[in-house]
Amino acid sequence: MSAAFRRNATITRLLQSHHHPITDPTRAPILLRTQTQHSKAYFRVPDFIRRSTREYEHSSSSLFSSRFSSSSSSSSSKIGLVGWYLGLIKSRPVLTKSITSSLIYIAADLSSQTIALPSSGCYDFLRTLRMAGYGMVILGPTLHFWFNFMSKLFPKRDLFSTLKKMVMGQALYGPAMTVVFFSVNAFLQGENITEIVARLKRDLLPTMINGVMYWPICDFITFRFIPVQLQPLVSNSFSYLWTVYMTYMAGLEKATTSPSRLTQ
Repeated sequence: MSAAFRRNATITRLLQSHHHPITDPTRAPILLRTQTQHSKAYFRVPDFIRRSTREYEHSSSSLFSSRFSSSSSSSSSKIGLVGWYLGLIKSRPVLTKSITSSLIYIAADLSSQTIALPSSGCYDFLRTLRMAGYGMVILGPTLHFWFNFMSKLFPKRDLFSTLKKMVMGQALYGPAMTVVFFSVNAFLQGENITEIVARLKRDLLPTMINGVMYWPICDFITFRFIPVQLQPLVSNSFSYLWTVYMTYMAGLEKATTSPSRLTQ
């Protein structure tokens, strides 16, 4: 009985010594790392293949990035232009808005002259210079201060605040700037006070009626959806078509005056 027990114990020790890589927990990680390194060495990809693969991936990514950058260059340039303009508005707001108004008035006056110009006529660049000066010196700064005043008076952009801004614009700012526009333009053309008053009597009311039909929707969009720093730009954009009409009206002949007024 004891001999059989000793024989079984001997067999057990032999089996444990033979399978020690599995049963010994301290040596198992070392053996596994060794086997993994041998397997990796056996299946290792040659260096020239890996270099070729990396070069191909780099060339493919470069080609894709160049195509992507060329396709998105137009949109990024537009974003860059808008950012540049916003930076100018932040650093020099009055000057930037004044130059913008001047450029829009130049384009509008040239468009107006092109529409009304006869085939054999030539452009009146002195008239264009007057319009550019008005946009630069008068309209641009007044738009800046008017929109800032409206944003402080009615800081919200809800529907009711927008309607109040529209009413004030149509009742105060619009008529005042129309009178200033006709008066300054007539004065620069050499008209006297009587002739300026006669021009205002002739042209002011029709211009204001047409303005009421055009500007409310423009003011609603501007005040309701546009941030205050961009409102002069949007208003100037809307004013392009309006300025074509205004420059046409300003370029009309002098209004006739009665002889009694001329003798006064």
